[in-house]
Amino acid sequence: MASCETEGSLDETVHDLEKPEAPANLDSNTSDLPFYVCEFVEKEIGNDFKSLCKVSSLIEKIAEEKKHLEEQVLTVSSEAPKRIQVALSNAESTQSALATLLEREATVSESIGKHLEEATPWMDDLGVLTDQINEVERHLNYLKWISHIEELSDNIQQHLMTNNVAEAASTLVSMTEQAIKLQDSSCFHLLKFITSTVQFWHKILKDKLTSDFEEVLTQLQWPFIGPHQLQTPISSSSSSTAGGASVKEVYASLETLFIQLLKLQISDELISKPKQMPEKYSLPASPPIILPIQIMLLPLQKRFRYHFTGNRQTNVLSKPEWYLTQVLMWIGNHTKFLNEKVQPILKKAGSTVNAKMEFTRGLVMLVLEKLSVDIPCLLYDDVLFCHLVDEVLLFQRELHTTHGYLGSLPNCMHILSEDTFFQRWLTVERKLALEKMDSMLSSEAAWSSQYKDISDVDEMKFPDCAETFMTLLLVITDRYKNLPTAEKKLKFLELQKDLVDDFRIRLTQVMKEESRALLGFKYCAILNAVNYIAAVLGDWADNIFFLQLQQAALEVCTDTNSSSKLQLGQLASMEISVFDDMINLLERLKNDMLSRQVEHVFREVKEGAKMYKKER
Repeated sequence: MASCETEGSLDETVHDLEKPEAPANLDSNTSDLPFYVCEFVEKEIGNDFKSLCKVSSLIEKIAEEKKHLEEQVLTVSSEAPKRIQVALSNAESTQSALATLLEREATVSESIGKHLEEATPWMDDLGVLTDQINEVERHLNYLKWISHIEELSDNIQQHLMTNNVAEAASTLVSMTEQAIKLQDSSCFHLLKFITSTVQFWHKILKDKLTSDFEEVLTQLQWPFIGPHQLQTPISSSSSSTAGGASVKEVYASLETLFIQLLKLQISDELISKPKQMPEKYSLPASPPIILPIQIMLLPLQKRFRYHFTGNRQTNVLSKPEWYLTQVLMWIGNHTKFLNEKVQPILKKAGSTVNAKMEFTRGLVMLVLEKLSVDIPCLLYDDVLFCHLVDEVLLFQRELHTTHGYLGSLPNCMHILSEDTFFQRWLTVERKLALEKMDSMLSSEAAWSSQYKDISDVDEMKFPDCAETFMTLLLVITDRYKNLPTAEKKLKFLELQKDLVDDFRIRLTQVMKEESRALLGFKYCAILNAVNYIAAVLGDWADNIFFLQLQQAALEVCTDTNSSSKLQLGQLASMEISVFDDMINLLERLKNDMLSRQVEHVFREVKEGAKMYKKER
């Protein structure tokens, strides 16, 4: 009976669990629990009624879990107040410690304030004492400097008394180095004292060494004025010079004095200001010429000024080649001596100076001074001005090619680049070029080719006037390519482009005059000239010199915003060249002439065909 009752109660329980779901709008707590119970029973018992024996164990297990959960809840509810209490206790202790620290801070701050008030008079007194000590130290250092300078001065005097010039020069170098250290000092009187001391001893040593050095140079028959006199002591078979000393002794003295004079270079630069050309010539910065070379240049400078200044018969404005040739001759006469005798001395002294370059630079400066005086007198005489420019350019080329003179050093092109002189040069260059263009186009052989009988050379059949014109442009390029600035070179490039355009216009005019004979000799010669000029300009566009000018033109256009972004991009990417505008115009003229010839030939063939059609 008991089992039947149990089964009955379970049936009722299962029946109750299998009731339909509660509506969704019921409270979640009341609606979720039956479903949970239902799922739990389904999972543990399922549809197998034989598993009902597990019910008692499930009830025990659930009871234990319930008990465990209740214990956890009790534990948590009892521990939470304890943790809160501990936290409150910690906060109170922290607050108490903070209050204690604030009290200590107030006490310490008050004591510090009192200490500062008491120490202020002491600090003021100590500051006064410190300032006094610093002042005494400055005075002591000042006196040490004076004492050191006087000691060096005494040493120089003693060395000179014992004729030990080398040590005297070395001591002067030390003194000069000290003077250089004081250049930014506010001790004006100390600086003046050491500078005047350096100047005093420098003059004494320089005068003595210069006198001895000039005597040695005289024994070597310096300077070598004529080719017949070149380095007589060097090539002489005799063992002594005119002064009685052996050549070996003279060269030993030359080396000793040269090195001693080199030591005076630093003091010479400190106390002397070299003569400078006016800023308008924009000469590149260069160090002063070394002292021994200055002395070697003195007799040549005297000769130059004697012959090429004032009212001398050799000072003629129309003959610039006289003094330019003289300078080139002096450089050539002294090159061997400078390279074989002076350069080894510089190398031995540890100097990087090139003896010949330094000597040449000194003579070139004479030429620059002369040009700066002469050119203003020739500005309005086209013939004399053009002759001067030609001679200067020849002189410049000789300096670079024969004597290796560096373009980065001051040279004649800097004088010609002065704004007034340069503008005049540009004007004369344009005028002479236009005159040559007139003469070449009016020549009887203008439209014939000198290579007409040589098939290998005369592929393009270009006439003489086209070749002469391109030679003229090439000569102009050679004349201005050594200008010191890209800005000036671009001015000449514009001149060349203007000349090309002018020549194109002249060819167009002649072409129109010959338009009645489209297949005539002269018309074809014009077409060949246009084609030849365009081809040569295209070749020039790849030349390094013109590529550099293209880069310079790009920078100028970028700075002035004078070109469109498309043009700037094409210049930068090398898609176009500096001659593209001219080449395009020439190509247009060439195509126009070709189209005229094609039309003319077609018309003649057509007319001939009409006559042919009538024949039977």
